Amino acid sequence: MPKKVIIFDTTLRDGEQSPGASLTVQEKLIIAKQLARLNVDIIEAGFPISSDGDFEAVKLIAQKVEGPVICGLARAMKEDIKRAWDAVKYSKKPRIHTFIATSQIHMEKKLRKSKEEIIEMVIEAVRYAKSLCDDVEFTPEDASRTDIDYMCDVMRAAIKSGATTINIPDTVGYAQPGEFGNRIRAVFEKVKEAKNVIISIHCHDDLGLAVANSLTALKQGALQIECTVNGIGERAGNCSLEEVIMNIKTRRNFFKDFYTEIDTKEIYPTSQLVSNLTGLMVQRNKAIVGQNAFAHEAGIHQHGILSAKETYEIMNPEDIGWRGTNLVIGKHSGKHAVEAILKESGYELEDEQVEKIITKVKNLADKQKNVERDDIIAIAASVAGALSKEDVIVELDEVKIITGNKTKPKATVSVIIEGDKKIGKGEGVGPVDAVSHAIKNIVGGEIELKEYNLKAITGGTDALADVTIAIEDKKGNIFRAQGINEDVIIASAIALVKGLNKALIFKKKIHGE
Repeated sequence: MPKKVIIFDTTLRDGEQSPGASLTVQEKLIIAKQLARLNVDIIEAGFPISSDGDFEAVKLIAQKVEGPVICGLARAMKEDIKRAWDAVKYSKKPRIHTFIATSQIHMEKKLRKSKEEIIEMVIEAVRYAKSLCDDVEFTPEDASRTDIDYMCDVMRAAIKSGATTINIPDTVGYAQPGEFGNRIRAVFEKVKEAKNVIISIHCHDDLGLAVANSLTALKQGALQIECTVNGIGERAGNCSLEEVIMNIKTRRNFFKDFYTEIDTKEIYPTSQLVSNLTGLMVQRNKAIVGQNAFAHEAGIHQHGILSAKETYEIMNPEDIGWRGTNLVIGKHSGKHAVEAILKESGYELEDEQVEKIITKVKNLADKQKNVERDDIIAIAASVAGALSKEDVIVELDEVKIITGNKTKPKATVSVIIEGDKKIGKGEGVGPVDAVSHAIKNIVGGEIELKEYNLKAITGGTDALADVTIAIEDKKGNIFRAQGINEDVIIASAIALVKGLNKALIFKKKIHGE
């Protein structure tokens, strides 16, 4: 009889640790609700001890999202575990996930603990977590570089102390499929208690093998796969949720002993939602959800596709919820058409936010006659990521540009900072660079523009401009922000001011400045 593969989604925890991918509490809730529609089994909603914002996000998701288990991460420390429990306890199905490193290099260089001390910490942490929550997961961090016999000793201690899931991670993406599969098989041979718990895997993609390692581990007895939407995560990312799911679905002959309960038609909407809200664009040739995944340019391929799709397509685009057509909304289109697009794209917003989106759509339609689905989704991402009024320290007032093919671009930008109007001037190699320097001059070098991405949402010279930027503060913290406008320069200014606000909010919360 086929076994169910448990899908543990860590987009909101490990995925958010992608450089510059920080999400607001509201954005996290929107993604969590879409993950529930996707029907993932577990949502690792965050690392509650890491910040007040993360704690509030995990707590809100536990309160508002039904269906999946809601999990919070904690180091093997009582204060971490208590903080995680205080956030996830509002869920009908809470889980505490605690971890400690077990590889020799981590024990020597990071923890400076002996093997015996680590095992004592594991026992104490798991027992404490179990006293709070029935569902406890334990991870020996950097397991793929841990001595196998010692890893098994740690696992026995965790299981005996009450862990119901043991996760074996390839934390640095070092393992090869054959050796990782052998490690999972060895677990069942050496740890008899392993058959009484769920064995999970959590693979990183540093060598491009996260999905291969995860699927190999599945064949060797693991039943929980930890993954992220679009494969986002630290460094090169995590195991890609959509790739794992569609491997199991598409190659049923090979994975006949396994199944998932994922609603695959929600894969593409989920991918787009996460991309829009994190600002991390999906590469064109990304498997399953990339723009080119179902595009065929070569003449011989086109001929085959026209003759019979199965000649070159092993999946149907409709199976992942991919929509090839772009619904056009005019200025006379109704509110319900916009709401329908938002709903099918995973945006579950407050009434006030929906009204803002509809107003922006109508204003845009007045200027360019037609607004397409992608325009609406871009506007929704901007509204969903908007800062609350109390978080707005700097407000954009006016932008003036002088530029030309024989004129060095100059910008004058005025902003309102806590009620006071400030004006800055700047020059640059282009108008956007000039605006960046003008804003930087206002705030005295607080920020540095590190990354700038411009995307025309739909074709034509009147296309809506979607600008995503990453700025860095003096201490190396990265903040990502998005700006949407019909004018590229204004969209850039909006994104820069939003990023500046995020940097100042962070500074205020951390340092009280």
